[in-house]
Amino acid sequence: MLVISDLEKTYPGKNGGFTAVSGMSFTVNEGEMFTIVGPSGAGKTTLLRCIAGLDDATGGSVVFDGEDVAGPPRDFAVVFQDYARSLMPWITVAKNVELPLMKKGSEPAERKERVARALEEVGLAGAGEKKPFQLSGGMQQRVAIARAIAYRPRVLVMDEPFASVDAQTRSDLEDLLLRVREETGTTVVFVTHDVDESVYLSDRVAIVTRSPSRVAEIVDIPLPHPRDQITTKSLPEFAELRAHVFGRIRAMVRDSALASA
Repeated sequence: MLVISDLEKTYPGKNGGFTAVSGMSFTVNEGEMFTIVGPSGAGKTTLLRCIAGLDDATGGSVVFDGEDVAGPPRDFAVVFQDYARSLMPWITVAKNVELPLMKKGSEPAERKERVARALEEVGLAGAGEKKPFQLSGGMQQRVAIARAIAYRPRVLVMDEPFASVDAQTRSDLEDLLLRVREETGTTVVFVTHDVDESVYLSDRVAIVTRSPSRVAEIVDIPLPHPRDQITTKSLPEFAELRAHVFGRIRAMVRDSALASA
């Protein structure tokens, strides 16, 4: 469904600028939960922005359904880490969820039905007339997810969407994402710094290096579905996968520190 080939992104500047991503190649299958992890400063957000057509790559290609991505595809939705800045504080929760549907040209009755269903799916039925600032941080992030769900994207791109919420809310949102993905078949490309989260959510995990970022390894996650915060994370297989992913990232950080020294 998605093919990323020799992707490169260089930001202009002195001495040839700064290359955040170079030689990045991988594929994402339809309906897959594909997570990207790596050390801080690995260019993960830059990579996601290029995949979603929000930034132009300086080399290589991103191909979606056989066509080059040269701007945000209509079948994509993006959920950012900073949910507060992505919501319009002066309009209601329902209107925030409805915004992309208006741009899409959906009929009013269809928009109303989609908004109501999306809010119900994320546990916010009855909150449609509130303003975002009247909700907790976790609830605001649910609004951002509801907006993406209501749009019915084929690909959902998420940049550390649960990083700013407490641990319990994070677990709830992880399970919400898994449930929505199972019900809709949406393809998800997900960036996180949390190794446990990457293993718990994913079908495959791509471990990327420090900048200039490239794929170091893609790890299959053959854990059974449906997944559960307690049962799944108690499995020996989960512990082994977590240790492997964490070990690769930790080795990268150690090697980088030694090289700098």
